[in-house]
Amino acid sequence: MSQDFYSFTLPKLEEYLESKGEKKFRASQLFKWVYGHRTLDPEKMTNLAKSFRDNLSEHLRFGLPPVIFEKISNDGTRKYLFDLGDNLSVESVLIPGSGGRLTLCVSSEVGCNLACKFCYTGKQKLKKRLTAGEIVGQYYQVLLKLPEDLKITNIVFMGMGEPLDNPQAVFDSIETLTSTHGFGLSRKKITVSTSGIVPMIPLITKSGTRLAVSLNGSNNEVRSEVMPINKRWPIEQLMEACQSYADETREKVTFEYVLLKGVTDSMDQARELYHLTKKIPCKINIIPFNEHPESGYFRPSEGTIHRFQNELIRLGAQVLRRKTMGRDIYAACGQLTTAQKKTS
Repeated sequence: MSQDFYSFTLPKLEEYLESKGEKKFRASQLFKWVYGHRTLDPEKMTNLAKSFRDNLSEHLRFGLPPVIFEKISNDGTRKYLFDLGDNLSVESVLIPGSGGRLTLCVSSEVGCNLACKFCYTGKQKLKKRLTAGEIVGQYYQVLLKLPEDLKITNIVFMGMGEPLDNPQAVFDSIETLTSTHGFGLSRKKITVSTSGIVPMIPLITKSGTRLAVSLNGSNNEVRSEVMPINKRWPIEQLMEACQSYADETREKVTFEYVLLKGVTDSMDQARELYHLTKKIPCKINIIPFNEHPESGYFRPSEGTIHRFQNELIRLGAQVLRRKTMGRDIYAACGQLTTAQKKTS
């Protein structure tokens, strides 16, 4: 039975082809054709022996996850729904930024087991952990849809699912995305976000990518209320892991903090958040809650948001307010789901 080409890292493809009696160097040739020249038809890979091309379909398949639909927000954000087969689908989002920045937010799972209370994905129980090929396929399909003068500058693993709940596929996909024979992206342009699976955070350190942590609570009581994972790995353990990441990589940690009206938005919590994170080289992204059906939470007033941010700035934190993008098409932070069938 043929295997999905995009799920292989280069070393794994070399090993696979050798097991089929093929030469090891064929793997790098295929990588250059598929990723370098964007050629998906083996018959057009002209430097491959015809006998190898004729047998290739027995070993590998080159189809990408089909795009069911693409939605475009008023602010230019684009959301894609991909068909994974077996009546399963997954979303990713392309977010425009200043200076030609284009960030692709990719998903690692269909649904999620962590059940963060404010997250729409969390209401959809885990249906599938994506393969490395299905993650790479999101990037590749979006890339193929862009005009040639545009390119994806950054990738964030902040879509559907918890990346560290699917580590093998996530880090294999990163190997292909950053390989010189693959897409050649800089590891510093890739961010892996986690809700706090503490034992897995060293994998982000090892990968050379950037770390983002969904904090969303300034103490254990509040964080456990909105993020059940905190009951297993409380804030003290999470902060220790973040400190280790910063010490080993000399990079800043990004702390994501969702402002929920009456839950996480008080001035006392702003001060507590500062003292919690001040010893760790970091920046804090505050994210006003993006409302979605039956969430039970609400977005704070603009006045509250400004006061919270200004208090952090006064104390000396590096803090940014995350600009809300794609909210009108349910593409903003915390709004992704495929629990219900969507139409364009």
